Amino acid sequence: MDFNRYMAEKKRLVELKLTSLVPEDNKIPVITEAMRYSLFAGGKRLRPILALMSCELFGGPEEEVLPFACCIEMIHAYSLIHDDLPVMDNDDLRRGKPTNHRVFGEGFAVLAGDALLNQAFETIIGIIINKPSHEYIRAANIICKSAGISGMIGGQCIDLYYEKKSIDVDTLKNMHAKKTGALITASLAVGAVLSGAEEGDIINIMEFGELIGLAFQVADDILDVSGSENKLGKKINKDAEFNKSNFISFYGLEKSEEIAKELVDEAKLKLEGYGSRGRYLCELSDYIITRDE
Repeated sequence: MDFNRYMAEKKRLVELKLTSLVPEDNKIPVITEAMRYSLFAGGKRLRPILALMSCELFGGPEEEVLPFACCIEMIHAYSLIHDDLPVMDNDDLRRGKPTNHRVFGEGFAVLAGDALLNQAFETIIGIIINKPSHEYIRAANIICKSAGISGMIGGQCIDLYYEKKSIDVDTLKNMHAKKTGALITASLAVGAVLSGAEEGDIINIMEFGELIGLAFQVADDILDVSGSENKLGKKINKDAEFNKSNFISFYGLEKSEEIAKELVDEAKLKLEGYGSRGRYLCELSDYIITRDE
């Protein structure tokens, strides 16, 4: 199966599962409509697909990994809703559509984000109650940490604090490792843990995740200055508008492109021991820095 068809098939599986985990429900006004508006607004489904890829790499049961993978996507969707709010990045467009708060108002946007985060953990705890296992509990712990102050929220805090302030490159990298990289690394780790991978393999795939997570952010910084608003579905040059430092402001466009490629090349070395089983992860690594949306 070629890479594009593979990605489309995995995306289909993820979206079918998400539909069952976050169904329409009109018992309470607006909220599920607002949740589903952002959850099904498009997107690559990169994080849940990475969990499924990791599961395949280590020969695990896809049906067990899939709900955890979808919970990571719920967390990602909630973070985008909150990131777009006027008190954060104040964005009007996300994936070519009006942002959640533009459609439902700021109050319901906040609640929709909160509800998606809570739904993710309701789902995970429900799985653990139904079938307690060390692997499930460990996967839940990985997801919790990646979403909290030692992960994504911590990265957002650094980002917000340094808006219009000087930041050094090590702090910039730490911010992106948390804000962008934490959920990417967690997705791969969850797939490995639930597949019963050896500890050395879990560490290795997490190191792979850290590298492609940073490469993903470098590519985002590149697209922010050189991408197409039509393809990205959002405004470009947002970092310059908010006076935020990024890889382009530190290294320039050409050097940033070199850094992204070096990170991906280093990441792919982590997969050499897995032979053809690592094929799709290698292809995804290349896609991360060649995408135009």
